[in-house]
Amino acid sequence: MGGGESTPAPAPAPAPAPPKIHFGQPWRDVKTGYLKNYTFLNSYKPGHPDVKNLRILLHGPVGAGKSSFINSVQSALRDRVAISAQTDATSGSSFTRKYETYEIKKDDGSYFSFIFNDIMGLEEKTDMGVKVEDVKLALNGHVSKGYQFKSDLEIQENDKYYNSSPTLNDKVHVLVSVIPAGSVSILSDGVVKKMREVRLAASDMGIPQLAILTKIDEACPEVNTNMDKVYGSIYLKELVDKFSVLLGISPNCIFLVRNYHEEIDTNDDMNALILTAVKQMIYFGEDFVDKL
Repeated sequence: MGGGESTPAPAPAPAPAPPKIHFGQPWRDVKTGYLKNYTFLNSYKPGHPDVKNLRILLHGPVGAGKSSFINSVQSALRDRVAISAQTDATSGSSFTRKYETYEIKKDDGSYFSFIFNDIMGLEEKTDMGVKVEDVKLALNGHVSKGYQFKSDLEIQENDKYYNSSPTLNDKVHVLVSVIPAGSVSILSDGVVKKMREVRLAASDMGIPQLAILTKIDEACPEVNTNMDKVYGSIYLKELVDKFSVLLGISPNCIFLVRNYHEEIDTNDDMNALILTAVKQMIYFGEDFVDKL
């Protein structure tokens, strides 16, 4: 045989990388909550004699999905996709300009005993978006339905939409921060500062606060086919924890939802997420008015 160099043995194949775990043990169980939560919300009546409707104020940055969430709650409660709050998928500024009040009608013609208030979105610059002072005045019941928000000036006492003597029924009973899940890590300092200022004002008034992270399907596409495992998503749990630190809201007061935006039929798993969040808003609001 010739004296040439021997052919080196092939290198061993690298060990396969361990599979990445995307879903773990669920940290919140909502799968069985749809019908139970619907029954609770359908029969709910405020316990305080001076409160006709529990008032829930939604606030957050432009494009957070506040109006879409209101539509999604209506869809979940009426078991059909419904639109009462107008939305805009293309605008880079707040589509909601007026102080809007939304009631949700039942099949029998009566209304659910809670209402949502939607406001102009918060923006980074001080001269854009809703004024923080307007949000504070709305919390205290001084802003009436139909007021047109102005980016450069808060509502004046001589404005026809200024309520100088708000009743308990006019005041906000629950404040809800609405944030797109995928934006948690990139929220601007200006928006965070404004949200914290609103939260501080609400805390001084004793108003309870929650948060919902919307657009979870965009932040974590895996949940599109695993909507029943949303609260088992490791990535979404990380976003909840980040937002908790960012805004100072306890993780058990932060809820994950996917709003209806392309569907033409309702989905029980989506409804369960939406109505679980609303039920907790009602619980917190009832605790607040009960103390009064």
